Amino acid sequence: MKLQYISDSQGVTIGVYIPITEWNALNADIEHEETDNVLQWHKDIVSDRLVSFKKNPEEAIDFDTAMDEIEKSL
Repeated sequence: MKLQYISDSQGVTIGVYIPITEWNALNADIEHEETDNVLQWHKDIVSDRLVSFKKNPEEAIDFDTAMDEIEKSL
């Protein structure tokens, strides 16, 4: 990896430059790993909920309303 370190006027390293092609490769690996660790049945539930939302978006509630409903049931 061809990194370039960025220093301030006192010589303290304050950043790193990573070429975009290398960043994209790293980012793709991370995204792939993240989805590989999710159980298939979790993915299925999310997929089903997205389909349901797309069919009936008017039935969705906002976050605050959902939290209020959860707190009432506790």
